[in-house]
Amino acid sequence: MLQYRERYRPQYHFSAEHGWLNDPNGLVFFNGEYHLFYQHHPFGKTWGPMHWGHAVSKDLVHWQHLPVALYPDHLGTIFSGSAVVDWSDTSGFFGGEPGLVAIFTHSEARGQVQSLAYSTDRGRSWKKYDGNPVLTQFAQEDFRDPKVFWHEPTKQWIMVVAGGKVRIYSSPNLREWVLRSENEIWTECPDLFELAVDGDPRTTKWVLSLGGRKYYIGTFDGERFIPEIGPLPMNYGPDAYAAQTFNDEPRGRRIMISWMNNWEYANSLSSVTDPWNGTMTLPCELSLKTFPEGTRLVQRPVPELQQLRRAHRRFAGQTVRSGANPVAGLRGVQLEIIAEFETGTATEFGIKVRMGGEEETVVGYRTADHVLFLDRNRSGQALSGVYEAPMVAENSRVKMHLFIDWSSLEVFGNDGKVAITSLMFPDPASDGVEVYATGGEVNLVSLDVYELGSIWGEDETTRRKQQCSSHGGMSRLLPK
Repeated sequence: MLQYRERYRPQYHFSAEHGWLNDPNGLVFFNGEYHLFYQHHPFGKTWGPMHWGHAVSKDLVHWQHLPVALYPDHLGTIFSGSAVVDWSDTSGFFGGEPGLVAIFTHSEARGQVQSLAYSTDRGRSWKKYDGNPVLTQFAQEDFRDPKVFWHEPTKQWIMVVAGGKVRIYSSPNLREWVLRSENEIWTECPDLFELAVDGDPRTTKWVLSLGGRKYYIGTFDGERFIPEIGPLPMNYGPDAYAAQTFNDEPRGRRIMISWMNNWEYANSLSSVTDPWNGTMTLPCELSLKTFPEGTRLVQRPVPELQQLRRAHRRFAGQTVRSGANPVAGLRGVQLEIIAEFETGTATEFGIKVRMGGEEETVVGYRTADHVLFLDRNRSGQALSGVYEAPMVAENSRVKMHLFIDWSSLEVFGNDGKVAITSLMFPDPASDGVEVYATGGEVNLVSLDVYELGSIWGEDETTRRKQQCSSHGGMSRLLPK
């Protein structure tokens, strides 16, 4: 039985049981379950013939692996796409009942086309549509990654397709599609969705996500997206790509998951991780908020993650200066850290994690140029780099929200105004934590540190025994 205790196995980020994983696909909620499909090569740890892997969750945190949903066939391999609930059986696949329909790209040497599959048993088995492919118009170009959703004002299905352009189609039944508009934007894995501005449902804007790297804000009338703001960065880190959001989220939230990796080195990481290669980011809720510089996308980890919190330490009202670490003795490789600083005379301050020997990963803030940064140049094997996000202190306060897992670090600044996502592969024994300041002093208003549990199903007693004995100190409990 797989124990999910391999050297760099994520403990609360989703990964496949084995084999290669990349883009999240088919994110949808139906009949009490969140469905996560993903690009999957079940027979190797590098990119290969694409299948759709599959998992379900009742809470966006704990995932149950299911058998591969879609296999390659005579039309090609199964590239990225989306899934919808056909509530009114517009497709005619379900005998008048609601059901799940997957819309995906068939890819082969002759080109890329869009196809359908459907499930009558809550996604446990899938039948490909006999009339596939349903869209072949630009098969000889980059023409892939369909995101489909129901547009209530015009009572039709909308498909956004990536490639040399962003193309928007409409359909009454998911089987017959008409091209409505084109935007001269190259991307992969597009997404298009509507969000309230500042929480006011009477004022909404549409967001066009370009693979989770950048986004536009604008308007959409059922045929044409008109950008008004952008493009703007969505994530300033190296390892957030192919972002997708859930259709039919039951509370009306817009929840996003991305592939936590980078095509520059994803295949080479097969020599580092085993028996899997590829991880998903944490699910984040998206919103639009007005700032002095304009309307911007905000992303915050879903509150369901708080159920993973275990041991807790809190620090408050301490002055941080060079050479003094007010959290000395804190250790951990499976942590959530929430910190708020009040700027003072320090030119730089922040938090160092996964410290040990010559290793450390730094999340810092530079006051002179108002930059939040992540430095992984000493984060262990395979990867390096410094990644910066502009972020002005608000009322002289800087907030940092960190999620540290066995091989990753996700950072959210100032309540999700900026995000930086990064893989890292330090020695398992590198588990120190430090709050630091240079060039002066900074006030640590508050710092909360939570040990986080694993999502992989063991009870608390077993979890602690396995962690304390795993891999020469892979996990350290917070000191009392």
